[in-house]
Amino acid sequence: MPDDLQHLRLTEPPLPNPALPERPAQVHGRFAVSPAPAYAALDLGTNNCRLLIGSPTASGFRVVDSFSRIVRLGEGLASTGELAEPAMDRAVAALAACADKLFRRPIRQFQAVATEACRRAGNGAAFLARVEAETGLRPRIISAREEAELAMESCAPLLEETDRRALLFDIGGGSTEIAWIRVPPRGSRLPGAPTAELIGYISLPLGVVTLAERAGASCFTEEGFHAVVEEVATHLLAFDRVHCIGQEIRAGGVRLIGTSGTVTTLAGVALALPRYRRPLVDGRTLDMGMADQALGDLFALGRAGLAAHPCVGPDRVDFVLPGCAVYAAIRHVWPLPALTVADRGLREGMLLRMMRADRWPGARAATSRRAVT
Repeated sequence: MPDDLQHLRLTEPPLPNPALPERPAQVHGRFAVSPAPAYAALDLGTNNCRLLIGSPTASGFRVVDSFSRIVRLGEGLASTGELAEPAMDRAVAALAACADKLFRRPIRQFQAVATEACRRAGNGAAFLARVEAETGLRPRIISAREEAELAMESCAPLLEETDRRALLFDIGGGSTEIAWIRVPPRGSRLPGAPTAELIGYISLPLGVVTLAERAGASCFTEEGFHAVVEEVATHLLAFDRVHCIGQEIRAGGVRLIGTSGTVTTLAGVALALPRYRRPLVDGRTLDMGMADQALGDLFALGRAGLAAHPCVGPDRVDFVLPGCAVYAAIRHVWPLPALTVADRGLREGMLLRMMRADRWPGARAATSRRAVT
């Protein structure tokens, strides 16, 4: 999907910080100093390589550049346990394009992370060493917990005063993260403190790439689709029992937030967009009736219809229905009346974290402690 340039609202606007990070030794020594510094975040996932560069503003940050490419890094990983050479070549080419963008622009702080594919692959560390040697970038493999935290950080601005809890799901290429979140009352928050707290999380080794490879064409049939729904629901019910989420939902004040290509596609279909437009989707709350209808419409399209749809396209045709099956399981286990759609994720979470840490030095220490636990 295209990354439209636009403004994202922050909880706290960042302030300048004179410190500049070291650039990787292989690439010209340092990032350039800028009077209006930009922050950059890179997310190397199982299916996509994404870069986001943002510059602070009075009300948040402005996206000044972005990059997104489907690389299918996790292709074949489920069957071999290793990253395949063609997949690594595609990812290195995308990362080289990101490095070119980064090294031509003044950057104040930069973070790069790698997720499920590199966590699971036997040759994940060797691949990242190759990435550093060939591009100068050094993505850090993060835990499933930190992945959930970053998704939570990016979506926290979508929470409202009436929310007591939030249930956030991120359907990725190689895994699905579910975060159960406490929303502290606004009057009780310390300056610089996060606006949401992670109560619990679960990472399912079921993402759109792994499910597409395993289930294949069966997801285009009712029987195959519902088999995936039931498998995912079994994992979710165990998580529900631990945290009594259903009970909290019945008490009210729980918001369901979804962040992934699956959810934004559902929103694009529900809103009947002639082409996908992020400003019309990000932060939009859909009545569940609309979301359910969109899911049914996507399933009814079949492979040819999905490939031709302006919110899907041929590159994503194999991944949409596996993702919809994961969403349907979430919808079945936790029948909330509405879904808030977030076209944001780890990159936005990293930017928000860096900017908040610059404004509130105490938040930097707290962030560092979270990153190593």
